[in-house]
Amino acid sequence: MSRSSWRASWQRFGLQGAPVLVVLLAVLLLWYVGAWAMNAQGAVERVLPSDQPWTWQDLLAATLSMERPVLPAPHQVAADLWASLTGWPIDSPRNLLFHVAVTGESTLWGFVMGTALGLLLAVAIVHSRTLDRALLPWIVASQTVPVLAIAPIVLVILGSLGFSGVAPKAVIAMYLCFFPVTVAMVQGLRSPQRIETEMLYTYAASRWQALWLLRLPAALPYLFPALRVGIAAGLVGAMVAELPTGAQAGLGARLLTGSYYGNTVQIWSALVMSALLGLTLTAAVAGVERLALRNRSQG
Repeated sequence: MSRSSWRASWQRFGLQGAPVLVVLLAVLLLWYVGAWAMNAQGAVERVLPSDQPWTWQDLLAATLSMERPVLPAPHQVAADLWASLTGWPIDSPRNLLFHVAVTGESTLWGFVMGTALGLLLAVAIVHSRTLDRALLPWIVASQTVPVLAIAPIVLVILGSLGFSGVAPKAVIAMYLCFFPVTVAMVQGLRSPQRIETEMLYTYAASRWQALWLLRLPAALPYLFPALRVGIAAGLVGAMVAELPTGAQAGLGARLLTGSYYGNTVQIWSALVMSALLGLTLTAAVAGVERLALRNRSQG
């Protein structure tokens, strides 16, 4: 690569990365200010000496280094993450990567099942006016039920049927995944113009050939944004499903354990790790989207 190409690449990176960096710095600054404000009273009562004078610098240092703060400072969360990732084996429950693997497995299974269910429902709705009128309102209504309310019911029913471990959590993740896929695919499968479908039928193409050759390729730009939303929603569902069962593994279980013992640093570490997992999963889907749409445009 020539020097001019390198320079152009760095300029594009600067134009795209500068706003992100500014927002990140602003968030960190607000986080530190919030930590100082929310931890100040606890620092005065529990950390700073009551029989000796202290300055605002002492108060600031105390609020940013409390053992059980109301709002941990960013460096406290970063230190806890580093200690968890480097201080314990990967298969140890004290290592956050262990919990990431457990939650990630449930999320991926739920994502696969939710995507498959959404595709099947979308194809059925597009090809049947009766199913369109009968199913679509119920699909929309299903999302009005809070997942926190439905998760314990689903877990109890599946547990009574002998399903445990990953399966119940994957079902909850599927419940949140299938809706965006269904709605987007219904719109995408209906996106081809009437003249395009009629042209295929003039060549004696069947409904399934029209689906495979015309409707599915036309629906790809609608599908992948829905998949990004679906996999993020599936992660939320998997974590929510870990809460009512009192699970011993998973990021949801890590949050629950931290809340039991009042360990806010552990709670925030699990939250940050779940956010990183969500970003990784959505980035993976976005990578597949770029490959699929690039090959489609080249084809």
